[in-house]
Amino acid sequence: MRRASLALALFAFGCGGDDPAAPPSANAPCSEPAQAGSPLGVHCGQLVDAEGRVVFLRGVNARVEGIFDVTFDDGRTALEEIPAFTAGDATAMRDFGFDALRLPINWSGIEPTKDGGFDEAYLDRVEQALDLAHAAGLSVLLDLHQDAYSKEIGEDGAPLWAILPPPTELLEGPLVDLEARRLSKQVLDAFETFFGDSTDGSWLRERFSAMAAHVMQRFAEHPAVIGLEIFNEPQATMAGVTRLNDVAYPALRAAAPEKLYLFEPPVTRNVLDVAPVPEAPLGPMTGYAPHVYTLAFVSTDAQKQAMTKETLRTSHANARVEADAWQAPLVITEWGFDPKAIKANEYVTWQSELAEEYGASTFFWVWKERSQGNWGCFDFDPTTQVFSERAALRTALARVRPVAVAGWPTRVSFARATGVFELEFDGNPRVKAPHRIAVAPLLGAPEAVECDGASVEYQTAAHGEVRAHCGRGSAAPHLLRVVVAPRP
Repeated sequence: MRRASLALALFAFGCGGDDPAAPPSANAPCSEPAQAGSPLGVHCGQLVDAEGRVVFLRGVNARVEGIFDVTFDDGRTALEEIPAFTAGDATAMRDFGFDALRLPINWSGIEPTKDGGFDEAYLDRVEQALDLAHAAGLSVLLDLHQDAYSKEIGEDGAPLWAILPPPTELLEGPLVDLEARRLSKQVLDAFETFFGDSTDGSWLRERFSAMAAHVMQRFAEHPAVIGLEIFNEPQATMAGVTRLNDVAYPALRAAAPEKLYLFEPPVTRNVLDVAPVPEAPLGPMTGYAPHVYTLAFVSTDAQKQAMTKETLRTSHANARVEADAWQAPLVITEWGFDPKAIKANEYVTWQSELAEEYGASTFFWVWKERSQGNWGCFDFDPTTQVFSERAALRTALARVRPVAVAGWPTRVSFARATGVFELEFDGNPRVKAPHRIAVAPLLGAPEAVECDGASVEYQTAAHGEVRAHCGRGSAAPHLLRVVVAPRP
């Protein structure tokens, strides 16, 4: 995590925030107060909890049957089969070392008709998933998802009435041509309208924002929900993304002021590994949510074979610069790789290490998948209809990592081969709560917990979490070290 230069940059910029809160500690890397939220706020470009600790999420995406809307009621074949989400899934996510869920939801499910209002039965299903997640201790980021604009002409997203100009051909499943659909004229035209400067585009963005505000009003008090990501992979220019944020952000601030508003750069960043930086931040309680897919979609076997950790660094380094310019927490809401590809497990390990180095929260793609590339934490056998855990992937995902830091983190590292986790931080005298360190259950119980070279008492909580005081009441630099048994 490269935070020293970030601290100076944030101090120079000032960390925007207009919500009343206690003043920052004397050694905070910005001069502005924290932006109060529930359960998470923002301070100095970091997610923070109610105790003032800096929070890092390690989450996973899950497309859920009955929520990820890819079926039709007019006789057309469904696009694909989507796995169910059960209490067992939520518990298994914790066992994998995840503590958060990014839950894709669709405009077509929420507001299927132009004049018929919102489908509360659909939102009831969303709430059921939220309840399961909360019972397992998972935080949830709601994600207004789309792929190729709409299930009517692509995979998922907008309802039929919100496709302008109207489509020339309605499509159905099985979905075996997603990339062709993404580049089809009717999909490109729909994106051009939605993000463009026409009257139709303005109307669509207003309707979309009203829908998003309704969702957040409904779930503003749900204890699992940390916020909403406004639009998945916008196929637009930065000007188009700005047009949407200009309408949606105020609407969601009014609907749910204590929840986070996450936004993505244009989808081209998935391939280019870089996005434009703004002249000014968007505002309080925002999070910058790029996707990091270096070599995941466009690469040869030779490129994968030659790949090293340094090959993957550029996207993370750029994401940190971009997030700093937005003065917003860096939350990588999708990253992943074909688990059957060359060096897949090395890729997962390296991406995890780089995210920690650059101070990002992350959401892995994907939990379970029985269509398209069959990515995810489980393999699916179409003969037996059974999902089986990908043990090597679970090992690659297993980390000792910070959950909540009682200070200002400057370096995070974990080497699975040695079992050594280190957290360097500057103490925050205002924080009285202990550090929370997650130890993936696969790694076993800690063999040692040390603060500045000396053993310290610690408590363990569910799912391998370690809680320990280190540097309490101090503004000085400190080192918290946790040691587990080495694993290859």
